[in-house]
Amino acid sequence: MIVTGVFLVVLFLARKEDETPNIAVLLRPFYKTSLFLLKSLWPRFPNLFSSSQVEQDLIHLHPGEGRECIKTEYYARKMALCQATILIGTLLGAAAKFSVQEGMILKENGVIIREGYQEGSREIKVAAEYKKQRMEFAIKVEPRQLRGEEVERLMDEMMKNLPIYILGENESLNQVSKDLILKDEYGNYPVEVTWKSERQDVLSNTGHIFSIEKRECVKLSVCLRYGEYSREEDIIVTLTPPLISEEEQLYRDMEQLLMQSHDDSLEEKEWILPAKWKEDSIHWEQVTEDNSLLLWAAALGTAVLLFWSADRDLHQQIEQRKKCLRGEYPEIVHQLVLFVGAGMTIRGAFQKIAGDYEKKEQCGKLSPACEEMLYTCRELYAGVSESAAYEHFGRRTGLQEYVRLSTLLTQNLKRGNRTILERLREEADKAAEVQLQLSRKVGEEAGTKLLAPMVLLLAVVMIVIMIPAFWNM
Repeated sequence: MIVTGVFLVVLFLARKEDETPNIAVLLRPFYKTSLFLLKSLWPRFPNLFSSSQVEQDLIHLHPGEGRECIKTEYYARKMALCQATILIGTLLGAAAKFSVQEGMILKENGVIIREGYQEGSREIKVAAEYKKQRMEFAIKVEPRQLRGEEVERLMDEMMKNLPIYILGENESLNQVSKDLILKDEYGNYPVEVTWKSERQDVLSNTGHIFSIEKRECVKLSVCLRYGEYSREEDIIVTLTPPLISEEEQLYRDMEQLLMQSHDDSLEEKEWILPAKWKEDSIHWEQVTEDNSLLLWAAALGTAVLLFWSADRDLHQQIEQRKKCLRGEYPEIVHQLVLFVGAGMTIRGAFQKIAGDYEKKEQCGKLSPACEEMLYTCRELYAGVSESAAYEHFGRRTGLQEYVRLSTLLTQNLKRGNRTILERLREEADKAAEVQLQLSRKVGEEAGTKLLAPMVLLLAVVMIVIMIPAFWNM
């Protein structure tokens, strides 16, 4: 909850920050906090989050807009998305933490609260700290039990198969050295099974074998219940001494103590776990899987990934913009040739192309080249010299073609208009040839990409033809 509290405090401090209408409604609170944090941190740490490549891409992508304005908006959007990711991850982690706490039934005083019989049994993990050793056990918390009856035919069939079910890894009940499988139910039989060992010091009610020094015969009493009917029978088991280590022996002794406590408290509402063993105290705690920290770490990692991937997406937008500029270059040059050939000046041709685009812009058709020309016309209206405006035009695009065109137009202003039309026609022919070569290259790349699907399609056709042929042989 610390992360949520910090966010709410920052949101309160940022309540007066302006928000952009172009951001999603759910991200607007995060956008406000991002603006507040950036305005607070940048004066002290001016190089925080700054990247010259990112700033250059932003200038190319948004010509004519304020550098600081677009930079602030870009980083605020990134931080807003990251904050939203971290907050969502934090809330999910808190929900997971709360869910784990709700599932805790072992109290601090070593008492387990049993549920009603309608809820059924429940399996939990507990850990015992005894001296310097920590041991974990998987225990099943049974509900308060009720008496019942069983069906005679079902009991006969189950009693016939029961010795096979409980063998486990042993070869027969006459030579048992490994734990037996003494469960509450077997297979698809809707019968509740209760086991009771005559010698719980060597064989527990759950089938675990404890320390024995010689072969011993132990009588297992089994009680089968189905509805209101019940049957009790005895099974004789011959135990052989197992080879176990000191740690395994301690584990089994502790488990025997735990199960004995379980059996003694079946009729009680509370199950009080053993507090001592051989004059030494035991500390119990429930073992749970708490994934809240993992969820928070995943959210933090996702936020960092989103933050840095935004720069890559921005650079991809710049590359896409340059691709569009290259594709529009032949058309721009041909329009200049057309208008200059009709008697217009270079400035008039620029204004004509930009004006036509400004009218079409309302229909949603965007053209990066015409956007740059429109920006150049606005510079001319603002009093920038014509040669400087053309130089800015070529420099903003960052492409060799447009730089060459701006140089041509600047030289024309210095030398006169006598050869401008001829040189523009040469540039138009050159641009058309380059565009043709580029189109061929794109076509060749498309053919290469289609090669793999065509091979797969050929393989499918061959399989469809050959399988019927083999069947008819």
